Amino acid sequence: MAVKTILPFGDPMLRKEAKPVTEVNARVFKLLDDMTDTLYAEEGRAGLAAPQVGILRRVIVMDCGEGLIELINPEIVDMSGEQTGPEACLSYPGYAGIVKRAEYVKITTLDRSGNTIELEGEGYLARCIQHEMDHLNGILFVDRVVRNGFYQEQTGQPADLAEVIRLTNRKF
Repeated sequence: MAVKTILPFGDPMLRKEAKPVTEVNARVFKLLDDMTDTLYAEEGRAGLAAPQVGILRRVIVMDCGEGLIELINPEIVDMSGEQTGPEACLSYPGYAGIVKRAEYVKITTLDRSGNTIELEGEGYLARCIQHEMDHLNGILFVDRVVRNGFYQEQTGQPADLAEVIRLTNRKF
């Protein structure tokens, strides 16, 4: 197992759509294990999608405070409600933004054994699921930040979202 380098904003890989996993095998187990090591390498990390470590596969690891969750080929089947709150991203160290998300999500996903399971989440877990699933589709949290809601984490000072989006090769 190994800690992977997390791609920073501006890396074009972050804007690509990840491909489905066609077979849950030893390569997927290694990817899950490496991503877990990377997630836990520093405190305060909640989720990591495979594109963030340069692998264009639909794989996510998360720990939103209740233990490790592994998602392979996740798909949202239901969502409802609305929440607005702060988000940060491992690919945007030092920055955060206020983002609107669904309050509730229900997904289907494969587990490590290749079995299809359902997972429901509300509040923070729902927010994490949506954030990480966006990564699988080349969508970054900065694309969803509400007006004037992007800031430096340490100081709380507003940051130039337009410049950050320009650097991520996204037209707005």
